[in-house]
Order: sequence, then C-alpha cells, then structure tokens
Amino acid sequence: MSHLEGLRANSSQFSLETKPFRILGGSIHYFRVPRAYWEDRLLKMKACGLNTLTTYVPWNMHEPERGVFNFEDQLDLEAYLHLAASLGLWVILRPGPYICAEWDLGGLPSWLLRDRNMKLRTTYPGFTDAVNSFFDQLIKKVVPHQYSKGGPIIAVQVENEYGSYAKDKEYMSFIKEVRNKVVYYLIRTSLTNGLIYFALPPILLLINSTCLTKLNMDDIKYLEGIQPQKPKMVMEYWSGWFDVWGNLHHVYSAEDMLPVVTEILRLDMSINLYMFHGGTNFGFMNGAYAVGIPAPKPMVTSYDYDAPLSEAGDYTTKYHLLRNLFSHYHTQPLPELPSLQERRAYQPVVIQQHLSLWDSLHFTDKSYRVRPVNMENLPVNSNNGQSYGYTLYETTITSGGTLNSRNNIRDRALVFVDRHFVGAVDYRIQELALPDGKGKRTLSLLVENCGRVNYGNTLDEQRKGLVGDIELNKRLLRDFIIHSLAMKPGFVNRLENSGHWMSLRQRPSFPGFFQARFYVNSYPKDTFIKLPGWTKGVVFINGKNLGRYWSIGPQQTLYVPGPWLRRGDNQVIVFEEQETDGKIQFSSNPDYGMAVDVQ
Repeated sequence: MSHLEGLRANSSQFSLETKPFRILGGSIHYFRVPRAYWEDRLLKMKACGLNTLTTYVPWNMHEPERGVFNFEDQLDLEAYLHLAASLGLWVILRPGPYICAEWDLGGLPSWLLRDRNMKLRTTYPGFTDAVNSFFDQLIKKVVPHQYSKGGPIIAVQVENEYGSYAKDKEYMSFIKEVRNKVVYYLIRTSLTNGLIYFALPPILLLINSTCLTKLNMDDIKYLEGIQPQKPKMVMEYWSGWFDVWGNLHHVYSAEDMLPVVTEILRLDMSINLYMFHGGTNFGFMNGAYAVGIPAPKPMVTSYDYDAPLSEAGDYTTKYHLLRNLFSHYHTQPLPELPSLQERRAYQPVVIQQHLSLWDSLHFTDKSYRVRPVNMENLPVNSNNGQSYGYTLYETTITSGGTLNSRNNIRDRALVFVDRHFVGAVDYRIQELALPDGKGKRTLSLLVENCGRVNYGNTLDEQRKGLVGDIELNKRLLRDFIIHSLAMKPGFVNRLENSGHWMSLRQRPSFPGFFQARFYVNSYPKDTFIKLPGWTKGVVFINGKNLGRYWSIGPQQTLYVPGPWLRRGDNQVIVFEEQETDGKIQFSSNPDYGMAVDVQ
C-alpha cells in the first residue's frame, strides 16, 4: 500500500493519500469465521466494491485468563490485518475494550467479575489496570500495522457506544490515553445520553443507523451542528439483525435496504455495513439481550445476521444489488466474483455410544464449598474461575418439599434428585416440588450459563451459576460439591479416550454425551447439522465446539465448516440434556426458522 498521508477529516469529506476518500466499509469478525475462510470472505468483500474492512477485537478471547494472552491460530489478528493489506483493503480497527457485538459480556473477560466491587467500563482501578495490561499487549500487535508504519489501519475506534452507557465522566479520557500510540481516532456512539459530553478532540463522532427503512435526517443535522465541516459517516448501517432463542428469525429485505444505502451515498457520506458477513458464534461465546424485557434472552449460535454474505459465505440478493450500486463509485471495473464453496449433505449417522454426565464427572474440576459459589469465583483455571458452559452443584437433602431458587440461578438449571430428573428452574420458574423419599439423597442442579448480556446497564451483574443461596422448605441449603463443566478441548479429548462409553443397546441416561463417526471419502465440504429428534445441547466435531442447539428455535441447523472436517473418519460428540432419537442428520442448506421482518 502506498503511504503519502493518512486518513484526514479536515473538510466535509475524508481524504486519504491526499485525495478525497469515501469509506465503503463492511464488518467481518475474524473470530467468527474459520481462519481457512478469511481470504475467501475478504475477496468477496473486495468484489462487492468495498474498500475498508472493520473488525472488533474480543478481549475475552485474547486474554482468557488474567495475564495469559492468545494471538495465535484463529485469533492471529496480525495475520488477519496482513491479509487485508495484501488484498488492498484498508482497516478500521475496533478494539474495545468493550465491543457489544452480541458477544458474551460484550467482549469483556469474565474473570473481571471475580472482584465483587467491579465496575466495568469506568475508571474503577480494578478495571483500568486490567485494560492497561491488555492494551500493552494489543498495541504491540497493532502498531506495526497502522498506516504510518506502512500498514492498512487508517482509523481506530475509541470504546463503543459509550454515549448510551455514560456512567463515568473520566472514562473516555482514560480510553483515549490508552490509545495514544495510534495515529487517528474515531468514536462510534448512539446519539443519546451525553454524546457531546464525551466528545474528545481529535476524536471524530460518527452515527449508527437507528432506522433501517429511512435515513434519520435529524441525526445527521445534529452531527453537522456539533462538528461542522467534518465528514459524515454511518459507522454501523445494520444490514439485518440478530436472533434470540425462542423468537423468530429476523430478516431485512434487500428491496428495503437499497434505497437507504443509495441515499447515504447520495449525501456524500461514508458507510460501514454491519454486518457484511456475520459468521458464527462458535462455542459458548454468544451474548444475551436484556433491554426492556424481564429476563435476558440468549443469542442463537448463528450470526448470519441476514447479511449480504451469508453465514456459509454465499452471495445473496442483497450482495448483488449492493455490488451494482457500489460499482458506480469506482473508476475501474470490480473484480470478478470468487467461486462459491461447495456444500454437501452427508448421509445421516446413527449414534454408536453414550456416556452419562454422571460418569464424566471424574474428568471435571471439583471443589467443596459451604455456600454456593458463582462460576467466575470457583478456584479453577489458575484461580481465574470458570467462564462458560455448565456448572453442577450437588448437596445432600433429607426430605422432599419446595425448592426455591430465590432468583439466584443464572441462567437455567436442570434439577435432579438421586440423578432422576425432577424439572427445570430459570428466571420465570423459581419454585419446584421435590419428591418425598427416605434417608439422605443427592440434590443436583446442572446450571447453564446461556450467555452473558452484551449491552445495557447490567454488565456488572453477569455472574453465572448459583449467584446466591437457594432453599428447600425455606431452609438454606449448604455444603456443596461443585463440578466445573466448561467442556474445553482438553475435557472433550479426555472424554473421547475414556473407556466408559456404553453401547446404545442399553437405554441412555440424560444428560449425557453421545458419540458417532462418519466417513468423508473426498475433499471435505461445508455442511449443516440437523438434530430434529434432540432437545437441547452442544455439538463437537473433531474436538471443535460448533455451538448450542435448542429445539425451541428459531435456528434448526448448525454450520459445519469443511476445513474442520477431515478426509476419512470424523468424530461427532453431542452433549444432550434430555432426549434423542439417536440420529444425526446433515443438510446442504441452513434452516434459521420462521422469518419476521426487522422492525
């Protein structure tokens, strides 16, 4: 890339390389796309006529334990930036520390919540010290790739939507100081709750599109009023929307979208499409939505977002219409469309073996506590606590009666007496009748962290597991054995090699792990897994966590990237909570459920 003069905002239009420059951007998150497909997705972005890649940086992935940093393989940010540069794409980096993104805790690490007094996104020392430590590492990775050093990064976003949070007057000044090694600043924030108050020169203020079907001219005039003769940009033009479990699948028609994007460009504004390609919330990394509803609703595994490029990298009507529109803003013809990845519906496979949850507990970390302890404060992972997955709490009871969660279950618990399922408890159902019985019996609660809230004013309250006391017949329960079931790769590997697997000729017990193998006799292709005879759980393919499935929908298939399969034998392990028909099916197309228009 040539480097004469970086991005400037000295007039009503951006300039780059001393020439007028319109940012035609799109968001693709490297952590939501298999690394083997990074180049494919970026080439398709370039072929659509976009010139700028935007990506968040998820702190919770890069520092899973305090002081332990990971920038390798799927998280090799420098490789992603280098790839963008090699393809002629500029980059706007959005490193947080808070990113929202429908990602667990908005990208903040769960170990921050071990501090009972933690105040996230403020100048609370426990937070700022952790931010400084992370950014010391991140900036070392990023600086060589900024424009002034010959790299593709033309701008860095300061924090994220802080105008809608706005708890601490000094916080944005602190964040700006953290970034003082990066040459240019942007802020993306909603135009509410103190936007002007948090404006810090030389930060340029940008807007999000809060109305999908028409451009909000009031927002644009407001922006002109507080920073006249500056470029205007919609930093997030939402190309679709996210889905939550138990609701419908959101779609936003190409025919509704195109006139708004056309109008943004007609007004000489820059734009970033959020998302251009959504990808997948692999593993347990989905966030949860909690604005204006009584209880949080977790995001589904797919982050297709109804974006121009689908979850599996397919072109959509939206893509083709946008490509035609953007072509008018280029002097040279756009690159030819890259070919699509082939997909295959593999033959259904039958489960061969099962392993009861109870027989897997010797592979877990175990601790003893008088009172319940939330997962983040468990003495596991080098005293960083448990971040994701399930936690099993067991104690002894001597009678039946009424179990009352006192609303201390986060987020959902399956309840067992002597390993017999009794019922489920969550935010709505907080009481459960336990059967009478003789002598001492074991009460077990398998508590799932369904995903931490990623947006709003409850971030400090996102501890999971049992977050306080529970009672039986109005007496507080004590003396717990607590098993951490984060289902990390090491645990799955130990399971796979365990000698405890049973043939399905014997009736399986639930919850349990179910194992099957299927053979791929040619180069592995993308596919989707379907589990119509199952209820709720998690799927692992060759040790990789594809994410959660849940029969309540809307999502009915899980994306399986071809590069995660291998020629020959492939292993599937499914953790199922309650029911199975013993079959795993495949499809060449996704099923995201019944659709509803984004409102």
